[in-house]
Amino acid sequence: MKSQIRTILLLGVLSALLVAVGGLMGQGMMWLAVGAAFALNLGAYFFSDRIVLRMHRAEELAPLAAPGLHRMVEELAHAAGIPKPRLYLIPEEQPNAFATGRNPERGVVAVTSGLLQRLSQRETRGVIAHEIAHIKNRDILVATVASAIAAAIGYLANVLTFAAFFGGNDEENEGSGAGGLLAALVAPIAAMLVQMGVSRSREYLADETGARISGDPEALASALERLEQTAALIPAASQPATASLFIVSPFAGGGMARLFSTHPPMKERVRRLRAMTGNPSLRRVA
Repeated sequence: MKSQIRTILLLGVLSALLVAVGGLMGQGMMWLAVGAAFALNLGAYFFSDRIVLRMHRAEELAPLAAPGLHRMVEELAHAAGIPKPRLYLIPEEQPNAFATGRNPERGVVAVTSGLLQRLSQRETRGVIAHEIAHIKNRDILVATVASAIAAAIGYLANVLTFAAFFGGNDEENEGSGAGGLLAALVAPIAAMLVQMGVSRSREYLADETGARISGDPEALASALERLEQTAALIPAASQPATASLFIVSPFAGGGMARLFSTHPPMKERVRRLRAMTGNPSLRRVA
């Protein structure tokens, strides 16, 4: 519940930031930027699942090729109260997984071959439950809305930058130009940080929901620790543009890289999951 509320608040902050920046440009320009951003992200919303699966050379996994894994996915989807998602295999050695699909009826869970080789069945079940939680919580829709608002802010910031440089030479224009330039520099950074906050909130929520679906928070906590360790040892074949989709970041790093990561701190994710152990409310998600 806390993660849901935080997501709503962060989306509200993004919307307020859009209105504030748009107010500097006038209502007409603001709605033009909003329309352009939503048009671009609407296309991504409808076609991103196909694009990302092709980018990672993922192949649909037939039920006869992995009957146990398909039974696991079917069981967890039933516990979550959603249709069984399609199952894809990514030919990558680094263990990882992601979910995609614009709604539960079109859900996809993709796992790497490294995940199936290196995680125990119990840990794999925890990971699958996390990805099914993303589908149940409609996180692709939330991410698309956040991206659209952030993109609109970016478009308006670009217009403000041009206006600041070419807006005239009198003192009044210089003052408004300076304010516009400051807004153009600050607004996209603020939007990016808020968008990262939305992404992190959804990861916490997927951890919690996944633990409730599986009834085994320790399995997911153990899997996350193992996945983070192997991410530091096995080079990622992933694209930086899709790193935020995976259950753990495919790219090991600390310092500034960790500060600007779309994933929450691993220690905090594991701590929250282990705090759920023994909770009588587990498995009450459908």
